[in-house]
Amino acid sequence: MQLPAHFEYRRASSIEHALTLLTRHAPEARIIAGGHSLIPMMKLRLAQPELLVDINDVAELGGIEVGDGEVRIGALVRHAELLASPEIGKRLPVLHDAERVIADPLVRNRGTVGGSVCQADPSEDLSAAFSALRAVADIAGSDGVRTVPMRQFFRGPYETAVRPTEVLVRLRVPLAPAGLRTGSCYRKVDRRAGDWAVAAAASAVWLAPDGTLAEVGIGLTAVGAREFVAEEAEDLLRGRRPTPETIAAAAGAAREHCRPVADQRGPVEYKRHLAGELTRRTLHAALECAGLVVSGGR
Repeated sequence: MQLPAHFEYRRASSIEHALTLLTRHAPEARIIAGGHSLIPMMKLRLAQPELLVDINDVAELGGIEVGDGEVRIGALVRHAELLASPEIGKRLPVLHDAERVIADPLVRNRGTVGGSVCQADPSEDLSAAFSALRAVADIAGSDGVRTVPMRQFFRGPYETAVRPTEVLVRLRVPLAPAGLRTGSCYRKVDRRAGDWAVAAAASAVWLAPDGTLAEVGIGLTAVGAREFVAEEAEDLLRGRRPTPETIAAAAGAAREHCRPVADQRGPVEYKRHLAGELTRRTLHAALECAGLVVSGGR
């Protein structure tokens, strides 16, 4: 049995307490909640923190709230809680799509939304979904709370904008302004149920009354997309009417601009093909969710 290196353990009672512990022991302290990513890394000695700061008692990091034109999701919200929320299913179906294919019930019952995005694994599901939704992250530090768009949150594989002395507090997803119809969808190809993605895509659309796309978000997972986003594909759709041709062009852009690497899950060209095809399918599904059926969706 592999065991982690020696570490100390403290339980934080508030955000301020957690920040104090992190600051005192930085950069050798790490936050733990569910622990499904960190503990395996510690067993393999890929991570060797001197202190684990347990935030499970910090109630202010939990909760799902809707109001003031946004949905607020606490960093400590469990995957199962997000999946069970009727408000999330109604307003942000892409998050339910993603949560259904994350690991297994054991992980979903203990793993947290904040832990997933802060891990910034290139094959992680929620990162693409929140990026497609144009969410923002509230991050607490000694100088107060700062806000970082999710499209600037990810700095590289396993690296985020959260500093060693900071705590992710919540993710905020803006709701559509009055008059816009919205829809979203997430699709994933994996080798077996609950596995890391071979490739995955998330699409979110905001339809104007005249049928044009006022805004669009396309997230990609496991295919080397910069910051989990297919910006070139989005640019081809924004301000235009969604047609089979414009959707196909966006799918082609997603395919061409991603940067997958060959590994045990598949070769580069296969992953590129999946990036394009999943982008096409999720765009059609998101549009249908918003009440617009475009031919060629299957």
